[in-house]
Order: sequence, then structure tokens, then C-alpha cells
Amino acid sequence: MRLSRYFLPVLKEEPKEAQIVSHRLMLRSGMIRQQAAGIYSWLPLGNKILKRIEQIVHEEQQRAGHIPLLMPTLQPADLWRESGRYDAYGEEMLRITDRNKREMLYGPTNEEMITDIFRSYVSSYKSLPLTLYHIQWKFRDEMRPRFGVMRGREFLMKDGYNFDLTKEDALHAYNRHLVSYLRTYERMGLQAIPMRADGGPIGGDYTHEFLVLAETGESEVFYDSEITDLKFGNRQIDYDSVEQCEGVLQEFTSRYARTDETHDEAIFAEVPEDRRRSARGIEVGQIFYFGTKYSEAMGANVVNDKGERVPAHMGSHGIGVSRLLGAIIEANHDDKGIIWPEGVTPFHVGIVNLKQGDASTDSASEALYTELKAAGLDPLYDDRDERAGAKFATIDLIGLPWRITVGPRGLAENKVELTNRRSGESVEMSPAEAVQRLKAVYQPVFDAAYKG
Repeated sequence: MRLSRYFLPVLKEEPKEAQIVSHRLMLRSGMIRQQAAGIYSWLPLGNKILKRIEQIVHEEQQRAGHIPLLMPTLQPADLWRESGRYDAYGEEMLRITDRNKREMLYGPTNEEMITDIFRSYVSSYKSLPLTLYHIQWKFRDEMRPRFGVMRGREFLMKDGYNFDLTKEDALHAYNRHLVSYLRTYERMGLQAIPMRADGGPIGGDYTHEFLVLAETGESEVFYDSEITDLKFGNRQIDYDSVEQCEGVLQEFTSRYARTDETHDEAIFAEVPEDRRRSARGIEVGQIFYFGTKYSEAMGANVVNDKGERVPAHMGSHGIGVSRLLGAIIEANHDDKGIIWPEGVTPFHVGIVNLKQGDASTDSASEALYTELKAAGLDPLYDDRDERAGAKFATIDLIGLPWRITVGPRGLAENKVELTNRRSGESVEMSPAEAVQRLKAVYQPVFDAAYKG
């Protein structure tokens, strides 16, 4: 990608309508454009990051043995009447009547539709366990959409649904999802804490929200500070192992961590005073076990090993894919702009040519661009005829974690400058050394990808 040929409509002025950092920086960096209240077009840079995040979610779902499909955005109202949620869901649901007077809705979630698919094809316990998921645009008609993609009306979401024969099997699916979510968020450079939550309109007594701590979070949270020391890391988990998945759940949920909806002062008081914390959090995902709520209402039954027809035990599990962009920015920025973690950055490195039109810097920059691409990296080459300060400001604003600066003075000694966006540290080295250094930096990112 050469910046002179890329569509990157950067704003120089602070957008007045933006109330929080992520909204402001997404508008300024040319990632999104508002088309209506809570509805955005995703411009090339924003779309590129969205696809990075989506890919990580896909990989971790499939690592856990979950199977992707794709359901439609419009759903027949009759399915929701079967479950009893059509009238109960409230005004956030966008209800539609088509030309044949059939009542439809723009799906805010897919419990009913996936249950209908399941009951149409699965009749025996021998087909279980089964977890299906998709990543799809959804719509909830928020009364007051705000904070950009953090509380929009249209949003991209991963929602998955497990079907199991027994409660015990379904709780293993719940634990399996918790493990996969911990891996997912850490690959994005986030610490998302699982917190006891409320089931809301989806229902269920077993539910945890995953929250990223941030001053702009909408939820008030209470937690034991020990939980912030926990890391999933690169440990290998057998997702079929009930013991291993249960062990991870106990490790990450045994300490106090709750949203304000489920906060219990008496239990919180048992946490040592020096470890009690309250903060704000951004919800980026939630997992539910709700038993036979939908399968009983909609007749999603299977024959067990005794020949009895029993309702399947179910759960649903969501990740806010588009919301994650805002959460990552809220947790990773400074006064210059965004600082993307290496796992989700739109481009791995920015190349800044300090003297565009100079034969030596042009040649060296082009060679670097080619070598980085050959090494499997995705560079952005700022080849515009702009002053150096403007080029640096653009690379800093859009948040690329690394920058290579190519100038005639350094090239006279076969040197370029490699700068780390987060630390600000710059080191002079040869172009070949810079390529090797970046390959080493990103190798763990590439190694983390699921290729099964």
C-alpha cells in the first residue's frame, strides 16, 4: 500500500460530535464516517482493522471446535413469537412489514433462528455436542446511540450457539467458550476480565461479561485486584478436556469480579481491603448458559440413549467485533493518536520517505517495501510529497506500532531509523537489519494464528 494511492481522509480538526477518545480518533484517522445516528460506513482503514479482528475471532472459534455458518439479517417474526420474545424484547427491535404484509425483524440476535435450524436437522444425541457460530451485522434501535461504534445501532457481532444433551455437557461448552475468549482478547492486546453479569433479555443464570477497564466504560465494575495479574498466555488447552477447561474457568472467575448489576457489597467486603477496586469497564463479549429455555418453547428435541425425546441444553456466546475497535483504542492511545497492538494493526510498519523525489531515498524506500512484503509483512509506504512532520503525524495518528524513516543523511551510512510507536524509542540500523527486526517482532503474532 502506497499512501499516495490509498483512500485515507484524515481530519485535521477535532470532530465536535465525538465525546470519547475512540470516537474522535476513529473519525480523525479516516476509519469511519457517520451516515445516520449510530450507523457508520467503514472506510478502508477501519475496514482493514475490522477484518483483522474478525480473523482472530474466526481462528479462535475454530480452534475450540466451533463451526461457522451465516444466517440472514432479516428474520420472520413468527420464530420470535414461538419463543415469546417478539413482544417482550422492546423497542430496540426494528420491526418490519414486507410487501406481502409478513411481519419481519432486523435481527438483534439469533437464538430463535439457530434453534429452528437445529430442530430441522438434528434429532439424535449422536449428533451432539454441536456449536455453530457466525459473524454478522446486527441492528438494535438504541434510544440514544453515542460514543461512535461503542454504542451504535448497527454493529458487527460474533454470536455462537451450543447444543448439548445434558446440563453438564452444556456447562463444558460454556467453559470452552470462556477459554477461547481469553485467548481471543489477549491476541488483540487486551485484558478482558470475565465478570459475573445479568442475563438480560437473553436469559440464563450462568453468564459472564468480558470487560476491558477504561475510564470511558459505561459499566461500573467491582473486582479483586489480583485478577488483573492473571494472563492466559501461550498455554495449550485441550478443548475436549472437561478438567482443563473447568480449571481455567476457576482460575479466572474464583476471585471477585462483578458488574454493578450483580454487585454484592457483603461478598465484596470479604476481599482484603487493599485489593478491592472499583472502576469503569467496556463490555466486549458475554457468554450465557440458559438450559432448555428456547428448545422447550420451540420443540428442539433429541432422542437420548434411552430412546427418550428430551430438549437440548443450549447457550449463546457473543463478541462485539466492531465494538472491539473502540475498546482497543480506549486502552491504547496517547496525545498523538492511536497505538495499535501488533496483533490487530492495519499495517505492520509505516515507511516514511523524508525526501520524496530523491533517487537514493526513493530507491531505498521501494526496496524496503518490497523486502517487507516478501517477508510476509504488510507495510504502508508514505510516498506523498509532504513535509516530514506531516508524514510523522499521520503515521502516529493512525497508530502503526513501528515506523521506518528513510533519509539521505542516514542512507549515506547505509542506515535507516526504526521507531517503536509505544515507547518512542528509535534505533539506527541497516535496512536489512530493520527487516529482520520486524520479522522477529511479528513472528509470535503469526505463530498465534490457528491454521487447523
